Amino acid sequence: MNEIIQNILTRRSIRTYKENQISDADLNTVLDAAQFAPTAMGKQGWHFTAVQNKEKIEKLISAIKEAMLKSSIEQYRKMGENPNFNPFYNAPTIVITSYDKTLPTKESDCAAALQNMLLAAHSLNIGSCWIHILAITGEDPKVKSVLTELGVPEDYAVFGTAVLGYNSKEETKAAPRKEGTFNIVK
Repeated sequence: MNEIIQNILTRRSIRTYKENQISDADLNTVLDAAQFAPTAMGKQGWHFTAVQNKEKIEKLISAIKEAMLKSSIEQYRKMGENPNFNPFYNAPTIVITSYDKTLPTKESDCAAALQNMLLAAHSLNIGSCWIHILAITGEDPKVKSVLTELGVPEDYAVFGTAVLGYNSKEETKAAPRKEGTFNIVK
């Protein structure tokens, strides 16, 4: 089977990580892959903020939990109350993907970039998972302040985060695919 198709079919979301940090070379490869994702009209209106500092990640998690406590959604409040809740699953590297709010195709552009990151990571034997929590909490003033400190442009909004690290458990098989999700018209 083609190597690219094999990579797509075998990638899984990883939610348990070893403490070992990924190499700078591998991080740069993942970020390069993100930058080569397609964008509408070639605008490339995204920004990627890679964070590998444990204390800074913990500061962001603390702000996220505070924001979740204010949520009108009970499920989010419960997560925020949980002292062990870590939306990034203790991954040693997170890559925050943010976008220029003025562009009409920002979500699709960022989604393609995140997918490229996840596939590039898998090809390097690095586990990954797409995390959406900052798209929900990113505009909270305290969260926004931490994001700005980390280098996310102030006038950008967060679309999603790729967490990266080495899997600490054996990978599982993919769930069966749903039937009837496509049709072919000739």
